[in-house]
Formats: sequence, C-alpha cells, structure tokens
Amino acid sequence: MNAIRVMPPDFKQTAFVFPGQGSQKVGMGLQLAQADPAARAVFAEADEALGLPLSRLCWEGPEEELNDTAITQPALLTHSIAVLRALQARSTASHPAVVAGHSLGEYSALVCAGAIDFAHALLLVRERGRLMKEAGKRNPGGMAAVLGLDAEAVDEVCRAVQAETGNVVQVANDNCPGQIVISGDEPALAVAMERLAQAGARRTVRLAVSIAAHSALMAPATEEFARHVDHAGIRDPLIPLVGNVEAGILRGESQVRADLKAQLTSRVRWTESVRRMLGDGIVTFAEIGSGEVLLGLIRRIDRSPSLIAVDRPESLDAFLG
Repeated sequence: MNAIRVMPPDFKQTAFVFPGQGSQKVGMGLQLAQADPAARAVFAEADEALGLPLSRLCWEGPEEELNDTAITQPALLTHSIAVLRALQARSTASHPAVVAGHSLGEYSALVCAGAIDFAHALLLVRERGRLMKEAGKRNPGGMAAVLGLDAEAVDEVCRAVQAETGNVVQVANDNCPGQIVISGDEPALAVAMERLAQAGARRTVRLAVSIAAHSALMAPATEEFARHVDHAGIRDPLIPLVGNVEAGILRGESQVRADLKAQLTSRVRWTESVRRMLGDGIVTFAEIGSGEVLLGLIRRIDRSPSLIAVDRPESLDAFLG
C-alpha cells in the first residue's frame, strides 16, 4: 500500500486519517525524529508537557508500558503530530480536504484541523486514558472482533443478549464490512460471541484489552472527562473533520465537544465515515502516524481510492512526490 508516487497528490481530493489504539509499536517515530527537526521537537514538547519520558517509551519501550492505555493514547497522538509537522515542514501546501481519526485518532485529526493545540490535546488524551482505565476497574469488561457479519446483524444479536441477560454488550467499532468489534461485560460478551457464531460469523476473537471501550461500561468516566473537554481550549475546525459518533462533519466547537464526550460510550462509525469522505470526492487517503491499519480497513470499504502510509522520512518524500 505504500506505493512510490511520481507526482504529489491533489490535496483538494486528499483525506488525512489518524490511527487509534492498536497501532502502537515500540520504535514508532524514532527514524523520523532522528532525521527531522520538526518531528523531534514534537516528541520533546510531549516529554515536557507530560513530565515523563514519552519519547523513550515510544522508541525503546518496554512494550507492556507502551501498551498501558494511559501511555498509549498520548504516544499515538504524539507520533501522528510528529509526522504531520514533518510533512508540513516539507510542504506548506500540504493541507488536506478533510480529516478523520479512528477513536483516539480523532484527537490527532483535531490538532491537524486547528481545533485544539497539541499541548492541550496531549493533556486531554492523558486524562481520557486515565479515566477509561479507572472506569475499566470499576466496570470490568472486554472486547471482541466479529468477522463475517455486517453491523446490523451484530447489533441485533447484541440487543437481544442485553435484553436477555440485563448486562452490557454493544457494537463498539464498525470498522469495515465484515469486521465489527463488540464491547461489554464478561458474561454478556461470552453469550454474544456464542450467538454470533451461531448466526453465521466466520470467527469471533477476543481482543487483548482490559476495558470495554465505546460501551456503556465507560459511563463512570463521562462526567469528569466532560469537564476536561470543556476546559481544553477547543475551537472551530479550520479543515472539515468527520466525527466518529455520527460520521458527519463537525463544523463548530460545540459539535466537536459533543462528539468527544459521546465517543467514550458510543460506536465508532468508521465505515460510514469513510463512505462520507468518498461521497465528498476524496480519491486519496493518507494514514498519518503508526502503521497501516486504517488503510487496510479503507481498502475493504472501497477499493477505488489511492492509499499511502506516511510515517517515515522516505514515505513523506514519496507522498509529496
């Protein structure tokens, strides 16, 4: 997917998309920070703002510490913004037509859109990670990927299991056709996985997470997190931004705040978000940050757009042509 370009993209038809949790890996951003002063400055700013060696954790690990959600969230944000700043340093014309991020990635998209300063976003996602972790301790749960069924079929089974058991289980991520993630407490999650297999799911796979993200089990985090959102200095986006909760354009600061607050307990509508961008004329998607997870999902949603992962010096140069 990381094809070499012979000419730069038409940014009027290009979307920047930003990855969320699950895309982190030890070593992320190291090559870029070594080669690019703008990227290196972003990592240094994150270390200072958070008062911890985030850059070292990104570059050297240990993996178990990087995978702690309270570290993972600011780490992924920092890497994405380091890539973005390096890209902007190479080309002042690199302004996408639209931005979007998957779950946590929406915060990177907000920084790109000028809706929040990087330093404020760092502190906000640190609190998001902390509060989600605390909510997970109060309401233990988990998540599972469901392969081979569409979102409507999975949603129907989850609703039936919730009604039957009185426990929480719901669609957390509509990632692409045939890949849905469900989230909930252990008893309901186990029943739902069994019912989904009976309903024709090709496979159900427990994910290596200790919280039930994007479900009602995150409710204990919502009130305090809402206060942090309200004090985060959020502004109107300068670039159209597709939000996770409704898969629509967030045009003002009030819409941005509402989306971020609702996102903790709501479904990530990634399939609908990508289709919205395609419908608005996007022909190129650039994944800004760690890995190519989102590009893989986009390819399963629609095979027509051009895709490129932008995270290392050579991929930045290839992207700009």
